[in-house]
Amino acid sequence: MLIEKTKKLTEINGVSGDEGAVREYIKSQISEYADQVFTDTMGNIIALKKGNSEKKVMLSAHMDEVGFIVSGITEKGYIEFKSVGGIDTRVIISKKVTIGKKRVKGIIGMKAIHLQKRAERESVPQLKELYIDIGASSKDEALKHVSLGDYIAFETTAEILGSDTLKAKAIDDRAGCAILMELMKKPVVYDTYFCFTTQEEVGLRGARICAHRIEPDIALVVESTTCSDVYGYEEHEYVTNMGGGAVVTFMDRTTIVENSFRKWLYDSAKNNSIPVQYKRTTAGGNDCGRIHLAKGGVRAASVSVPCRYLHSPCGLASITDINAVYKLAEMFLDKICEVI
Repeated sequence: MLIEKTKKLTEINGVSGDEGAVREYIKSQISEYADQVFTDTMGNIIALKKGNSEKKVMLSAHMDEVGFIVSGITEKGYIEFKSVGGIDTRVIISKKVTIGKKRVKGIIGMKAIHLQKRAERESVPQLKELYIDIGASSKDEALKHVSLGDYIAFETTAEILGSDTLKAKAIDDRAGCAILMELMKKPVVYDTYFCFTTQEEVGLRGARICAHRIEPDIALVVESTTCSDVYGYEEHEYVTNMGGGAVVTFMDRTTIVENSFRKWLYDSAKNNSIPVQYKRTTAGGNDCGRIHLAKGGVRAASVSVPCRYLHSPCGLASITDINAVYKLAEMFLDKICEVI
């Protein structure tokens, strides 16, 4: 059920600022398990399961994905665009995309290699050199299908590769959303707020609003993170290992995780045979960076699914790892009295 839910979520488009379709699907699935479901002005879903009201617990996963937005249309009908979130232009050329609510299909193109100068062939293309071809022959024809400000998402069908690998777009962080949705089916010790946040990819914005509103005593961010155990890297350069289990972060550019909380997560996983590993770099960041600074400060940590080819048209994640993150987050809720 968890993996099927993850697959379903990854195929829904929800670029930062345009999370509506993801939000409506999640709300349709969780309402029966929550005592209250609220959508705030940022578009965050805040779902409360009541327990002992002595403490407040926050779980967070972001709904948005990286993508693009239409910024112009040429006289010949090509679509100009800007990125929404951090995307490497080298991985997007010739990839299929869908534009706007009409899901207009297009291909990201650039000057053919036969026409490029040596310097162009040897450099990383800039976004302004790329365009999207929707098959239109003029600006007027393109405008019948596409408008300025339309969001653009990668078009990728989720599928299982081999016996343990999920291939999909937006694993970051629809895997986290699916895990929270499954966790909502379980009873909780304290009042627990399940937060599905917006605009993480453009500045951790939604989570900041949630944390200020809730003022939790403790928070766990369920995320997806980079995995570099691939060809061309030495083993000592690996950030995480796919198949190595849930990833616990001790520090990144937005958060230094409080030592005892971080150690409890890691040791609890080890002691209960849940595959677990540390993130072996301090780069990147996630919603934890805003949550732990809310109000007077929040004790917060993150646990993540390692994902190869993050922020690209196709990511790969291990089903074993997704299940491990679920089990560790479940343990956090079950044994929270040990750490809160």
